[in-house]
Amino acid sequence: MRGLFTRSIRPPDDITPNPNPPASVPPSTVGPDQLVRPGNPQGVVIDATVPPTTPPPPQILASAWSGWPAEWWPPAWGASIMALTDTAWACVDKNASALASMPPYLVGAAPSLTTDWLRNPQPDTYTSWEEFCKQLFWDYQAAGEAYVLATSFYSTGWPARFHVVPPWLVTAEMGNDGMRHYRIGGDEVGGNELLHLRYQSSVADPHGHGPLEAGRTKVIAASMLAQYGAGLAQSGGIPPSILTHPDLVSPEQAATLKANWVAARQSALGEPAVLSGGLTWQATAVNPRDMALLELLEFNESRIAVLLGVPPFLMGLASAGGSHSLTYSNVTSLFDYHWRDGLRPMATAVMAGLSGWLLPRSTTVELNSDKYTQAAAYERAQTYQILHGIQDASGPVLTVEEIRQAERIQTTPQPEGVLQ
Repeated sequence: MRGLFTRSIRPPDDITPNPNPPASVPPSTVGPDQLVRPGNPQGVVIDATVPPTTPPPPQILASAWSGWPAEWWPPAWGASIMALTDTAWACVDKNASALASMPPYLVGAAPSLTTDWLRNPQPDTYTSWEEFCKQLFWDYQAAGEAYVLATSFYSTGWPARFHVVPPWLVTAEMGNDGMRHYRIGGDEVGGNELLHLRYQSSVADPHGHGPLEAGRTKVIAASMLAQYGAGLAQSGGIPPSILTHPDLVSPEQAATLKANWVAARQSALGEPAVLSGGLTWQATAVNPRDMALLELLEFNESRIAVLLGVPPFLMGLASAGGSHSLTYSNVTSLFDYHWRDGLRPMATAVMAGLSGWLLPRSTTVELNSDKYTQAAAYERAQTYQILHGIQDASGPVLTVEEIRQAERIQTTPQPEGVLQ
């Protein structure tokens, strides 16, 4: 199975050329014929600056053809994580990091069940379970689907070693039998080798779809607004304005005046301008908030956070009503709300899929959210006191030793002869 994954991140050694020779391509139907570009007959361009034997794999660029509008880029090859805005990236990372920090545990497992993958599912690839779990939830949110490939199995037939496969390496198709069929590196993968987790799925669609796909317009808008703000800063913070000349000027003279004005303002930031010859300057947008479209940017980023199940306040954004303030009571319950409304639905879906793939029936693996949602120390002490006071014939609900274990309080035995 390792050879299957290795081949999947490398293009094949022999690339069959396009059978259509460039000379047979008809003239373009969009644009003048002298701009015809028949494209690369090999179909792709391989960037060999990175040796193919070492990660990351060579970059594969699709070859554009004549008539393809310049602003319509070919489909992106590989994961498009770098295309995420900082807010989308931070929200996905916050969710994945929080879920990865929750330790897994088994429910209903037999004492003889072997599950050493709970510590590390693939020691040759990951340093711990946390790294695997974070990668899994990253793909699940950002791409809308996640793939887990088993590389070895126990004698019982259950997966023993496995790792996450980037979604762009897997080809998923609906077969005539109505079932999903998968290929990695040209080789078909079936049976219990591959687990496909889908954020939102349909019986007629081989792929899963995530929240960023539904909110792609918001992501694009936030990215464009961020680029606009960066461009405004790079231009020296020159606000949109109008230069008025008392005389009629030619287009060349107008271009020269504009270029001289911009160059003068960028070279003397913060200094007053000197105008002569009847030239006047009038700003069309003076307020910096209006210039940077700050409210529109905050609205888009807040909607992105909501799509990913993250309370906007956790990202330093305004709430739905536009307020930045929260009471102490709201702040203390914010992480519990994040878990209940955003993290728990994802954790339930993903861990249920893993349980059905990794474990026998009636045995499940779940994530412990206690450390993420636990109350303050005083509230926990009150809860322990109440539970310790509730007793029956077998004793209290919680013993002192169980409370120590829950709080990870270790008692150090005293040496003999030492008074306590």
